[in-house]
Amino acid sequence: MSLSTTAMFHGGAAVICLAWTLLILVAGRGRLALLLACPIAIAALWAAVVALGPAEPLGGLAGLLEVLRGAIWLVVLMALCHRAGGPRAKPMLRVIGSAGAVLVGVALLPSLGLGLPVIGSLTVLSRLGLSLLVVLTAENLYRNASEAARWHVVLPCIALGGLGGFDLLLYADAALSQVFSPALLDARAALTAIAAPLMAIAALRDRRARRDPPVSRQFVFHGATLMVAGTFLLATGALGEALHQWGPSWAAAAQSALLAAGVMVLAVALSAASLRARLRLLLADHIFRARYDYRHEWLRCVATLSMPEHETTAEIRAIRALADPTDAPAGVLLLRDAGGAPLRWGGGWNTGPAEPNEDVRAEVTVALRGGQWVANPTAAELPATTHLFGAVWLIVPLLHHRDGLVGAVLLAPPRAPFPLSQEVFDLLRMLGREVAMFVTERRDAERLAEQAQLHDYARRFAFVAHDVKTVGAQLTMLLGNASVHIANPQFQQDMLLTVRAAAERIRTLIARLDVPEDAMCPPSEGIDPLPRLQALARGHGRPIEVQHDGAPACRIAMPPEQFDSAVRHLLDNALQAAPRDQPPRLRLLSEGPQSIVEIIDQGPGMSAEFVRDALFRPLTSSRPEGSGLGAWQARELLRRCGGDLDVLSRPGQGTTMRLRLPPALTPTLTTTRESAAARQEART
Repeated sequence: MSLSTTAMFHGGAAVICLAWTLLILVAGRGRLALLLACPIAIAALWAAVVALGPAEPLGGLAGLLEVLRGAIWLVVLMALCHRAGGPRAKPMLRVIGSAGAVLVGVALLPSLGLGLPVIGSLTVLSRLGLSLLVVLTAENLYRNASEAARWHVVLPCIALGGLGGFDLLLYADAALSQVFSPALLDARAALTAIAAPLMAIAALRDRRARRDPPVSRQFVFHGATLMVAGTFLLATGALGEALHQWGPSWAAAAQSALLAAGVMVLAVALSAASLRARLRLLLADHIFRARYDYRHEWLRCVATLSMPEHETTAEIRAIRALADPTDAPAGVLLLRDAGGAPLRWGGGWNTGPAEPNEDVRAEVTVALRGGQWVANPTAAELPATTHLFGAVWLIVPLLHHRDGLVGAVLLAPPRAPFPLSQEVFDLLRMLGREVAMFVTERRDAERLAEQAQLHDYARRFAFVAHDVKTVGAQLTMLLGNASVHIANPQFQQDMLLTVRAAAERIRTLIARLDVPEDAMCPPSEGIDPLPRLQALARGHGRPIEVQHDGAPACRIAMPPEQFDSAVRHLLDNALQAAPRDQPPRLRLLSEGPQSIVEIIDQGPGMSAEFVRDALFRPLTSSRPEGSGLGAWQARELLRRCGGDLDVLSRPGQGTTMRLRLPPALTPTLTTTRESAAARQEART
């Protein structure tokens, strides 16, 4: 192999080993973590020295660090033997320690020189013996460890024993072939990078000495993913280089294809959700004290439930809020309506289009057992559900603090299976209550929307009923006068006009029942208030004076029938309150861009308390024949279009109703104003 290849392999191994060493020092605690960090740290230093001087990978400072590396491996294995075996392991450790000291001493003396070790010399033999001693110590450690302690030492035995065995293979091959294999020399770097994660996991496996690292789980996950990917690519490169050195003429093509295939395999593996879930689960079990980062899970739940409606439906958001923390790939939402009805279909995520029938909903309702958890239900418990949705891993009840069981979420088996612990149940219980509140609030919001629609319809019906009452009063008065003036042709003509106007009025009122409240005042060019006030004044039996200040009145942005209805209601009230000899007056004023209509009467007036508390309260009236809707309806009609109603009244001094009308800027008026502004600017 070339010197650049050797430098690349050993440099990559140094970076990977250094990263794993820092992870152990950050996440580990106690002497065990420090002990297991030493082999990776010395390996990182050795690989860095070789990368800086690839021409002499076995001599000089690199050779010295190689011997120290083997010595530290042996010391770590001996410390683990003492930790696992106690006093019984002391005789064996004395023998191993004595033999190791002799081999290290013999191997170090020639390493102080600058040349490569001579094959067949004591240097090579001592290094070969040291590697053999490391392998034997690792094998004895694993064999003599108890069943409980073996779980803690198996990874150091595999990592250090494997590295020692590979060194044994290197020196044995050199002794037989009389030359060091460049491929094996560089492959040691790749193998060291592969063994580093095993030592890190071993250092973090001791749950009694573990603590959470002061970094986020996302940082650890992405960092571990990067190191695993780098180790895989390093091993793939080593294998490709070995093929290039040992293979026939097509080895170069095979090397390129192998590297490309390795990149493709790595891309597929990293994009697989199940592999990411398994890696996340592995890191959570071996690095962190708790399986979940509760702050992250809570923020993710809130973000999922508050996603916009155009991105996904509320039912899918409710399912994913419980499925994402467990890496469940699919789920079903069943809801219970108010009154204790059976569960009904709420929605599905990554499931088939089929909806559960009554038997399926009954099975899930019984399986919940009053809101209890159901984990890994068997086919005997949920036969129809299993047949319809596939395997059901967990049924999470949605418990609300007020309404009790509001539904349930059926989750599919997770991508990476793991045992259901109390921590998992605690997290899902917390998230399930949040989802239950989300479902309940949405259901209450839908009910409020329906009630608002009914309230809007009832209000429009009240307006129509009040106007129909006014039309009925006009027809009643017409019938009363008909018995006296029926023979008068002019009266007959007026009667026909009045009946026709009443029929048209009733038809318009009925049509208003189907118009939503937000569409009652559509944009328009506006109306001129003065002619309509004059027409309304002529429509009453008593003379009503219409006054105008002479200023050009602005058009108002209000439908004609609504303007007429508001003025008519207030004018009828003024006619009933005013004395017979003093009829009310209508006055049209202009205040800037706004028109004001005042309805003035000389009646008994009203107190401020009555105006504040009773005048605009629906269905409340001081007159026995009144309905209490006139003033309230007039103000609502004005406010709906952007205007308002002010009341100026005092007991004994009459009442003035000020209608502040919304202005309408028509295109013609806007153009005229722009032209006037342009002319004024030209003059200046």
